[in-house]
Amino acid sequence: MSRRHFAMMCAAGAVAMSLPLPAAAQNVIKVGFPMILSGGGALFGEPTVKGAQMLVDEVNAKGGVLGRKLQLIVRDSKGDANEAVRVSRELILKDNVDFLVGTLTSAEGPAVSPIARENKVLFIAPITKTDMLTAPQNLHPYVFRTASTTTTEGRSAAAIMAKWQDVKRVGTMSYDYAYGQDATKAFVEHLKKLRPDVEIVDQQWPKLGEQDYTPFINAQLSRKPDAVFSSLWGGGFLTFAKQARPVQYFEALKFRFVGAGEAGSIETAKSMGADYPVGIWANSYDVFHWDKAPQSHRDFIDRLKKYTREEHPSSWPLVGYMAMQALVAGIEKARSVDSEKVSQALMDITYETPLGKQTIRAKDHNANRGQFWGKMVVDAKYPFAVMSDITYVDPLPLMD
Repeated sequence: MSRRHFAMMCAAGAVAMSLPLPAAAQNVIKVGFPMILSGGGALFGEPTVKGAQMLVDEVNAKGGVLGRKLQLIVRDSKGDANEAVRVSRELILKDNVDFLVGTLTSAEGPAVSPIARENKVLFIAPITKTDMLTAPQNLHPYVFRTASTTTTEGRSAAAIMAKWQDVKRVGTMSYDYAYGQDATKAFVEHLKKLRPDVEIVDQQWPKLGEQDYTPFINAQLSRKPDAVFSSLWGGGFLTFAKQARPVQYFEALKFRFVGAGEAGSIETAKSMGADYPVGIWANSYDVFHWDKAPQSHRDFIDRLKKYTREEHPSSWPLVGYMAMQALVAGIEKARSVDSEKVSQALMDITYETPLGKQTIRAKDHNANRGQFWGKMVVDAKYPFAVMSDITYVDPLPLMD
């Protein structure tokens, strides 16, 4: 399915879902889904919606939840915090959704959270990682996260780099906003804890949406770091890597580059093709060829292939799928669609996912969601770079 076709389908579906429902269909559970479907972030947003809709279709095929069907109402947040707030308000006030699940960037999630609190509507963030979303001063009964966090992501990246004993001088390359700042801070603090001998010699902070990374690349190379941590993501990472190629940026680092922000996702690898900097270490939310996968994950990948008609399925449907699994588990436990009751039910809830049992902690409303890390390589079986030495990092030791 082309991106344009998918966006048109979502737009048409959103309009149709906004129309009055027939009497027989009025007893649905409405889930508002603000998600970026345009611009570079659509690379992740579109497959996330597909995963959420896949779960909805599977649940509805079995009779729904509490005897009621689920209905996903999608809106394009455009990756903009103000737009995410606007469409979330519209979903609550005009579409009368029962719950909100969605947003992608670490600007959107924290902006939508107060709207959920104000309207007492449960909000589950499947992707937003910034620690600020569920920091003590921002935590409230209606916000939950099924994504990894900037703390776990940054610390797991540091654990990888800390093993490279010949690395003494380290640089960072991250966007200058909540996600980039938080992930980089977690990385630096944990690396210094693991390797006190390492020096941070350079930190580059391009703005979100930057198109010309050349000044940042050249400035970093002039500082001669042995290795670099990056949290550039989506289309931004693609642009950065392509602009880094002519000056042999990755070669200068001997490919000791740890790319957070899902730089190892199949979407990124497919989009870059031969331009992908093979040899770097990167992460992803899912890996379709995980050789040590439990049966639950193998079954999910098989169903996903059929649902999306993709031989090599995306790494992002899983995040939408698992967020909706959490919501369904909360509704079933509460035996209600009342946000306050479902909120209470989600406290310390454990539910089944394709990655095994997942638990949402009552202390901070965060799920124990890890990510895959590995070295990106060329494999003759695939027409794009793929992850090798695949490890699903347990986040629990890194969460506090």
